[in-house]
Amino acid sequence: MTPSKQATISGIIFDFDGTLLNSAPDLMATVNKILKLEGRRPVTLNEVQGMIGDGMPTLLERSLNATGGIPSDEVLNNSIQQFIEMYTGEDAELDHLYPGAVETLQNLKQRSFTLALCTNKPIAPTMAIVKKLDIEQYFSVISGGDSIPKIRKPDPRHLLAVVEDLDMTTEQVVMIGGKEHDIHCARDAGVRSLLVSFGYAKMPLAEIGANAIIDHLADVEDAVARLDS
Repeated sequence: MTPSKQATISGIIFDFDGTLLNSAPDLMATVNKILKLEGRRPVTLNEVQGMIGDGMPTLLERSLNATGGIPSDEVLNNSIQQFIEMYTGEDAELDHLYPGAVETLQNLKQRSFTLALCTNKPIAPTMAIVKKLDIEQYFSVISGGDSIPKIRKPDPRHLLAVVEDLDMTTEQVVMIGGKEHDIHCARDAGVRSLLVSFGYAKMPLAEIGANAIIDHLADVEDAVARLDS
């Protein structure tokens, strides 16, 4: 439904991994390359899904911790650098958008919503992936986990910076995420939020505190309309 002139929500800010993008398979493949170099066992897809959300260095640190413990600072830092160099996003063959993602982005743009990405994934692989998947044109703002030094979700300043870049107020936007950090970030920023049920959340969904939970990306527009009613 086309938002009326009285509608307050005109901007929709998406998380990326676990919301629009199922990135766990490619992240797992890259993590396991590093673990193999360190003589560690591979991590499973379920393990990786539980580790995603705090940026790539933390993902690798958690993977190392789960497979024999965190190594010395020197080894850890070298491994993190290798991980970042390997995961450029340009050769992300296993990453794929969730069902309905492209259609949802197209429909929202046609309905005159302004869209943005706010992700903890570093900006370089984020841009490589959105270009590869041909969805860059839908977003007015794309902010990665290293776009603002030392500030990323759940720090509300990450989301507030995106709101400012959109030239909107917190009342005019809604955050759509797939895990606790997205929803807690939105709460602390004073932004309404939607949680997708298929993301990488660790807590029971009902306890995370989103304004609403949706099962399909195709449900975004109706859910936003209900928030705005």
